[in-house]
Amino acid sequence: MAAHDFYATLGVPRNADDGDLKKAYRNLARTYHPDKNPGDKRAEERFKEISEAYTVLSDPDKRAHYDRFGTAPSGGAGPDMGFSTIVEDLFESFGFFGGAGGGNRRQRAQRGDDLRYDLEISLEEAAEGVETKLQIPRHEACESCEGTGRDPGTMPETCSSCRGQGQVRFSQGFLTVARPCPSCRGEGRIIRSPCPGCHGQGRLSRERLLKVTIPAGVRAGTRLRLRGKGRPLADGRRGDAYLVVEVAG
Repeated sequence: MAAHDFYATLGVPRNADDGDLKKAYRNLARTYHPDKNPGDKRAEERFKEISEAYTVLSDPDKRAHYDRFGTAPSGGAGPDMGFSTIVEDLFESFGFFGGAGGGNRRQRAQRGDDLRYDLEISLEEAAEGVETKLQIPRHEACESCEGTGRDPGTMPETCSSCRGQGQVRFSQGFLTVARPCPSCRGEGRIIRSPCPGCHGQGRLSRERLLKVTIPAGVRAGTRLRLRGKGRPLADGRRGDAYLVVEVAG
């Protein structure tokens, strides 16, 4: 249920167009942004209210629903919405990166590592939103060996220490303990002829230009998730990149 009159919250008439809504939101967001009012709970609550109102009224479908029924659409916004609602699942709230709250460990083990990048924006850009381009380094699968790490035309050997299992077992009292094989580092195979292009790594460092949209109303410390922009495994399955936003005073 809508707890407030969204039009009154933004200080605009009910026939306000997109330009009027955006202008009103920008002015209010600059005034009540939490990074400009550290520790002020009233300003933080006010900022949530205007963000909720703008989220609904700036979307034609949500606004039509609100004008007809006087309530925000289900799932459209809420008094404690944060910004995950505005930008769907771009923001992650788990422990950074791959920590205790980092989701399914088994799934994470099947893709590359996550990366972190820091981006500083101005207070006005935080209130209004901004589109920017980032030049970031990341690893690409080696084209010469197609990410295998071995010299084309050669094959890896089965590790003789673990017989291809990737693990070695030994007894410790009444227990049998398994550990990654030190000879093949848990791979179960040994590359005798590494690729000369990537020196057996299976990947090369490249600079990539990414276009990123920072949503209006973002706060300092917000983390944006860029799916599939992290490090790849040898077979190309990538982790994610996380953009951490800092707001200049």
